Amino acid sequence: MSQAENNPFKYSDTNKRYHTYDYYLKHRFGEKCAKITLDCGFTCPNIDGKCGVGGCIYCSGGSGARLADNLLPIEEQYRQGVNKIRKKWNVKKLIPYLQAYTNTYTSPEILGKILGKVSQFEGAVMIDIATRADCLGDDIIEVLDRVSSKIPVTVELGLQSSNDETARLINRGHDFDTFKDGFYRLRKGAPNVKIGIHIINGLPGETNENMKNTATRVADLHPDLIKIHLLHVLDGTVLGQMYKKGEYTPMEREEYILTVCDQIELLPPDIIIERVTGDGLAEELLAPEWSKKKVTVINDIDKELFRRGSYQGIRREV
Repeated sequence: MSQAENNPFKYSDTNKRYHTYDYYLKHRFGEKCAKITLDCGFTCPNIDGKCGVGGCIYCSGGSGARLADNLLPIEEQYRQGVNKIRKKWNVKKLIPYLQAYTNTYTSPEILGKILGKVSQFEGAVMIDIATRADCLGDDIIEVLDRVSSKIPVTVELGLQSSNDETARLINRGHDFDTFKDGFYRLRKGAPNVKIGIHIINGLPGETNENMKNTATRVADLHPDLIKIHLLHVLDGTVLGQMYKKGEYTPMEREEYILTVCDQIELLPPDIIIERVTGDGLAEELLAPEWSKKKVTVINDIDKELFRRGSYQGIRREV
């Protein structure tokens, strides 16, 4: 019997022992979907001085900021993104992804206009929006609620760590209570919106217990999705300077794999795990070198869960 046939995890039709984003999309939309990254030209309150300057210590300009050319109209960004992705996959259903910087850090009028536009893009079946929990005013939530009545919407919130000491160290600009306030107001004010949370493993000073505690607190919030990231050390960042001075040591590969498996075990099985690691831009990456082999890391997470006889939520079933 194959691993897939012997898999005890109910939200899977492969050997994956966690609730993958691919599984969710195929069951919701009937086939594979692909995200198209967009840069709408926004900034961040942690960069422009509203709550901080310089951004988080690992930030090289906003997640996804260099994956789309914000000098181009978003229609052209989308067209180029679609052409590129379809050279790799034969996909018809697409997800415009407002990724770079903080995409609700604007007026409700501008946000509504942009979302109305991207919702009409060819092949668009859902909109994905990356932002911060402290940039969710009631007027912005009203826009998200209105748009989500016409097309599915996911809002991704960067938490990184639930530890307030870590939040201060990485210069996030708000504490966990502020994050929870934004999360709950979004959940109440826009009930059709799917909410995702980003966490990062390997932040300075954090132990395995800190990272498991963040996973537990995320589980308590019970978002619809979670992204688990590895902290990449990028050149030109504060973290990069710390690394060069010997003030920061990245996670080892085995430590990361074991920590992710520990976290997966703590997450309720219905929470979609959109990713379990990620990529740093090759030309900027200082460390860890092993992170360049993302596929092998993902495979070894699968192997470790199998070795344990474990799966998502085994330590916290819903």
